[in-house]
Amino acid sequence: MNGLLIYEKAEIERNRSFIDRLINASSQYSLTLKVVDDQSPIPEADFIFFRSRNPQLAKQLEQRNIPMFNRAEVNVIANDKLKAIQLVQLLGIATVPTKKIVNDTEINGYPIILKTIDGHGGKQVELVKTQKEATSFLNTFSENTIIAQQYIETNATDIRVFMLDEEVLGAVKRTGPKDSFKSNFTIGGTVEKYMLDSQQRAEVEKIAKALKSDYIGIDFLLLPDGTWLFNEIEDPVGARSYYETTKEDIAEPIMEYLHKKLTKKESDEI
Repeated sequence: MNGLLIYEKAEIERNRSFIDRLINASSQYSLTLKVVDDQSPIPEADFIFFRSRNPQLAKQLEQRNIPMFNRAEVNVIANDKLKAIQLVQLLGIATVPTKKIVNDTEINGYPIILKTIDGHGGKQVELVKTQKEATSFLNTFSENTIIAQQYIETNATDIRVFMLDEEVLGAVKRTGPKDSFKSNFTIGGTVEKYMLDSQQRAEVEKIAKALKSDYIGIDFLLLPDGTWLFNEIEDPVGARSYYETTKEDIAEPIMEYLHKKLTKKESDEI
């Protein structure tokens, strides 16, 4: 079966190593993957592995009625931080206190975290300590929807959980660089393997089940007392921190999973 691996153009070279591993792993299951950037014409294919932050395109491609991993609604929710928070709150899972704001008069106190709902990779998010800083952020991103989140001291530490369907592939604890509140590995943070307890495992499985997702990352702030608060969902989720902490190729289980799903769909249609 012939599949498409769709990325934002700027992300293709940055993710070349992972792309090559996915292509190599796909060949073990008689699958092929062609890399296409999301601004180019999208050819016909037997399935799509969608790795772009582009909910509108995801919805368009889903209309072709071919298997798509993840489905479009996962991309919609994961790339809207407010929708993700609201979903997880409905599931009864503790989240970072969050509200949508339009101007600085809606901020009750400082410091506070301001984010655009669609930023990623530690971008379009700032710890603001004064009304002047808040006004500057709101003016800079005036075309975006902004959310305000209570600042919670975590020593710039969070947990990313890698999910394949409803199965936990692994988790990493990420700690940000000195003098930063951000924990992103790509901006200089450190990572180590993290073992979930039974309650944490149950919560991430509940989120993945509600989303009907295939491959996602789920991020939680890790509090000093060992508890956590849901923060964000990542689709597409990078695999650098997973490989760094396990030295295992996450492309293998991903392509095995896709193969099983595609084979089952074929057999159901016979």
